[in-house]
Amino acid sequence: MRSLSAFSEDSSRVDSKEGKPHRNQRIRRPLGLLTGLVLAAAAHTAVAQTPSKPAAKADPAFAAWVSELRREALGKGISNATLDSALTGITPIERIIELDRRQPEFTQTFWRYLDLRVSETRITRGKALLVQHADLLKAIEQKYRVQPRFLVAFWGLESNFGDHFGGYPVVQAVATLAYDPRRSRFFRSQLFDALRILDRGDITAQQMRGSWAGAMGHLQFIPSTFVQYAVDEDGDGRRDIWNSLPDVFASAANYLSQIGWRGGETWGREVKLPDGFDVQLASLRTKKPLGEWQALGVRRIDGQPLPTTDIAGSIILPQGHQGPAFVVYNNFRRILNWNRSILYAVSVGHLSDRLVGAGPLQSVRPASEKPLSRDMIREMQEHLAARGFDVGTPDGVVGPMTRAGLRAFQKSVQLPPDGFPTFDLLTRLRDG
Repeated sequence: MRSLSAFSEDSSRVDSKEGKPHRNQRIRRPLGLLTGLVLAAAAHTAVAQTPSKPAAKADPAFAAWVSELRREALGKGISNATLDSALTGITPIERIIELDRRQPEFTQTFWRYLDLRVSETRITRGKALLVQHADLLKAIEQKYRVQPRFLVAFWGLESNFGDHFGGYPVVQAVATLAYDPRRSRFFRSQLFDALRILDRGDITAQQMRGSWAGAMGHLQFIPSTFVQYAVDEDGDGRRDIWNSLPDVFASAANYLSQIGWRGGETWGREVKLPDGFDVQLASLRTKKPLGEWQALGVRRIDGQPLPTTDIAGSIILPQGHQGPAFVVYNNFRRILNWNRSILYAVSVGHLSDRLVGAGPLQSVRPASEKPLSRDMIREMQEHLAARGFDVGTPDGVVGPMTRAGLRAFQKSVQLPPDGFPTFDLLTRLRDG
């Protein structure tokens, strides 16, 4: 999440012993079944994860800020001992501000995104982990009603099954972002929660390491998510999402269960849309029972009827009308609570399917894909604005106003109004 997840990069590997009861299944060494395996897909933004040295010179303003923060923390019941261990001598990490300001130059196409995250290597490894931890995962499912395949899929995408936690000291990273004015309120709250975690004794300040944005452990919980949902499943008195797989899986399952995960349902499925399908119906805002989608001509990807079950779904087109189509259910929306990215949610769902034997997606891939840069998106927004379509301030980011403007333009030129930016649309706008 950017609610739960963030970027991470330190290598680690699992060292668990077969046959041990799951309550004692603790990780004694850095994690991973395949030592040294580093997937580009799991690294997310590898360059973003190498910690830099703190600023060399002391900042009197930061020191005063820390003193004031310390007084407030004491008022919230956090002990002097915890504050001493966590705050003494810390300085802002300049590299974190650079990373927070950095924007990706290019958008990532659906197929590129999926290939990086649902690779054959990750599928094979995830299947092995499902078997290795079957007893533990089954116990977690019985207690929290979250299927093992989804927990392992989240695990794979968030940290490559524990290979990449992130190498930044969490308190120092979050303090850096709390001190910076851009998102100070949010990260100040995260900093107090990180201090509460330390004060409770779940982890030490030295051991609490994570991403540059403060996401932690196998499933990259931010501090506030940890405080609200982390679980001491192994009964040792600590909620340890770094070293205890029972705590890791139970914490993730507890979070999903609390936000409305349905244990008897899947996430969605790839579908085939009929010719002439109204792409304006393809939206998470539009929910219909499967019977109604069936009546509109929507079929399974192999052409067979949709399931005859009492469940509502939405149609999504993550690569526009020329890409694959999916009907998605309640659990897909819960994945979006974890990370508000359609591509991420499809990747989690598809990986979970592949872990239990499903095949690859069946939609035809384009011969080539051309990602759009932020400058190209900004240019598209400027062209749309010049033609009278309201897209807000051109900023190179595709948000709701840009999509609405694109749909209006597509309608005006008799194109399917999917609101999806493509190089062909940019070329058409350039040509006038």
